[in-house]
Amino acid sequence: MDRLRLVVIIGSTREGRAGDRIARWFVDQAGRHDGLAVTVVDLADYDFPAGYPAEPTPAMRSFAGQVGRAEAFVVVTPEYNHSFPASLKQAIDYAYDEWQAKPVGFVSYGCGSVGLHAVDQLRTVFTALHTVTVRDVVAVDLLCGEPSPLAADELRRSARVLLDQLCWWGLALRDARAARPYVS
Repeated sequence: MDRLRLVVIIGSTREGRAGDRIARWFVDQAGRHDGLAVTVVDLADYDFPAGYPAEPTPAMRSFAGQVGRAEAFVVVTPEYNHSFPASLKQAIDYAYDEWQAKPVGFVSYGCGSVGLHAVDQLRTVFTALHTVTVRDVVAVDLLCGEPSPLAADELRRSARVLLDQLCWWGLALRDARAARPYVS
């Protein structure tokens, strides 16, 4: 069976962000999981337009193409003021049908929080796009500094659980899409 195509999306474009470091750690965890082909999509690499143009730009088409080829997603998101970044919402909105009938998981982080407010709001957005959001989350508090060995073990366990859930849903939904096209 073909490996499940997992796209890890780095949702922050801020200079000095922690999302790229956290995404690298998560991709390393995903690389230890059998059956996954992992691609990283860093929103900082896309030159999205400031407004929503009438015609899709090359960056918009490229992003939607990445979403369309994926079979499962992990969104790495910070929590800014109890929400997720505007850059992430803008990117999510550049695709629609491409998200449908695929699972989405979350790796969240914050300073003095673990980003769960952002995740709750993203669940609502992705539900509207006809995705399946998996229950478990990998949540990191950046104020803690480097995690203790016990906390690091817990983060690795959380990543393993999230990846197991994404694989189950990703394979089930792959089979379902092959048996009959999804209609919304």
